[in-house]
Amino acid sequence: MSVPPGFFRGVWNVAMRNIIVWRHYAAPSALGNFGEPLLYLVALGFGLGSVVKSIDGMSYAEFLAPGLVVSTVMYTATFEGTFGSYTRLVTQGTFEAMLATPITVGELVAGEILWGGIKATFGAVAVLTIISLFGLVPSLWALGALPLAFLTGLLFTATAMCVTSVSKSYESFNYYFTLAIAPMFLFSGIFFPLDRAPGWAQHLAAVMPLTHVVYVSRALIRGTPSWAMLGHLAVVVGFLVAGSFACSALMRRRLRV
Repeated sequence: MSVPPGFFRGVWNVAMRNIIVWRHYAAPSALGNFGEPLLYLVALGFGLGSVVKSIDGMSYAEFLAPGLVVSTVMYTATFEGTFGSYTRLVTQGTFEAMLATPITVGELVAGEILWGGIKATFGAVAVLTIISLFGLVPSLWALGALPLAFLTGLLFTATAMCVTSVSKSYESFNYYFTLAIAPMFLFSGIFFPLDRAPGWAQHLAAVMPLTHVVYVSRALIRGTPSWAMLGHLAVVVGFLVAGSFACSALMRRRLRV
């Protein structure tokens, strides 16, 4: 399947439009990116960590930190792909206005996903900065967490936009956050080693994309990369491709074009 002429320019124009708007709200956005992970790190990493024995030779704060990086990415991308995209789709009518230009639905969807990946990467930079200041980044391999964050941001923006395309109101997002995002946050290996979890929890974790992202993030930030990362990355890419195609199809139906 060939790419239509001008596709990438259209995608970039959609993403750049969102970046320009976001610049006016960058300060409160940055506060959330820095503040919430910092609270988790202090309360759990150092607070709870004071009574938790080391995990695989790491302090609890060292174990927790890589997961906080990618959980921030997940939440940033998901909020943008749900509340942000729904606002542009329904409340503001931005999508309809863009489609009145030469922008196609495919370019619009891809541009929205690209913007979600970019914004989520900003969040990852913020959390990496925090954990670096606390001495929890022992290796330059941690820089690899940034392209991982971008890939993860694309994935969770695409899946979130699938939900947006079938939602009738903002309240509909409660189903997605409660039944999908919260379980991933809790059971993907961020807070405890999965090999010590009950069997049902391990099976649940295996089918969640964030589990595979957490594995790669921890390996990179701790400076212990392995070939096993490739298998986990393949799963993430598979989820991204499926989510992107599903998002495009569902959004076309929602926009009736």
